[in-house]
Order: sequence, then C-alpha cells, then structure tokens
Amino acid sequence: MSGLLRTIACRAVPALRGHTICPRANIHSRPAKEKIGAMETVVALGLFTLAILGPSGWILVHLEDYRKRA
Repeated sequence: MSGLLRTIACRAVPALRGHTICPRANIHSRPAKEKIGAMETVVALGLFTLAILGPSGWILVHLEDYRKRA
C-alpha cells in the first residue's frame, strides 16, 4: 500500500508544484458592447437584495409563529 501511495505522491507533487496555474488575469481591453442604464442597475440590485435578504426577513417576521408550533 505504501508503494502505491509513494507512486501517486511522486507523480502528483511535481504537477501540483509546477507551473500549472496561469499567473495572468483574464482582463479584456475593450469596453462593453452595450451600456447598462441606471434603471437596469437599480432593478438588478433590488432583485439581488430581495433574493438574499428576503428569506431571512420572512423567517424573522414569522419567528413567533414558528415558536408557537414547537
């Protein structure tokens, strides 16, 4: 078993330590194809806020109902 692990380690370690990760970031130099308006930004941020905070707010509002059930 140790021979198998040694073989795997000998093959995996150089691959993990090697230059397999590209150090450059993927940065695009061109501007966006279409401009995003202020209203679209407001709607998108509002929907994200509702999606993230909505369920937790629902639970906090109905916390007393959940306590009565238990």
